[in-house]
Amino acid sequence: MKPLTVALDILQGEDNCYFGTLLPTLETLMSKTLDMKDSLTGLPEAIVQAIKKRFASVLESNDAMLAAVTLPKFKLRWVRDQRKKEMVKGILAAECHKFLPGPEQQPARNPMSPTTPPDSGSSKDKEQDFFCFEDDDDETFSTVETEVMAYLKTAETGMEILKKCPTIKAICLKLNAATPSSAPVERLFSLGSLVLSPKRNRLSDKRFEKLLLMRYNHWFES
Repeated sequence: MKPLTVALDILQGEDNCYFGTLLPTLETLMSKTLDMKDSLTGLPEAIVQAIKKRFASVLESNDAMLAAVTLPKFKLRWVRDQRKKEMVKGILAAECHKFLPGPEQQPARNPMSPTTPPDSGSSKDKEQDFFCFEDDDDETFSTVETEVMAYLKTAETGMEILKKCPTIKAICLKLNAATPSSAPVERLFSLGSLVLSPKRNRLSDKRFEKLLLMRYNHWFES
């Protein structure tokens, strides 16, 4: 049961425990548990089936995959299947395109501006005026693909790498909310019982919240 206990300790961590930690932890837990099926009969398979049933929505969630792949310490290392790696990479690239400015946010462009002066009446100039096409998005697509590939290929695992990948950083900040674990929540409730004592049972909700935050204020940094 060591893999299960280690996974529980990771998910109950108070520091650096984000939503993106959940999926790699589950995948690694199932893999390490199945590695023991030769020495244990029936138990590893039962544990893995229980995990798949309990976390079925998370294991197939695009948000969970994006949250995991945008954490530099995980990226695609937790994905063992090559086909799934390509799928997650495609999901990341598609999500990066959503963060690009739309056509309405881009500066307006006069489609006739690249042509020659209007007073030249040669057939070549008329042909250029006739074949006037909109610019494609090849440069934009290559920029996104370059950022994704550079991020996935780098060996750095610190959060500082996100400064070089602004689009991936935006996705990471959007999806990687801190996961509340049981230990801090239990301490919060214990402290709440000290604030809302029998002699102070007429506190309003707002006053109780303010007093509770003042007790925890030393944990916050300005």
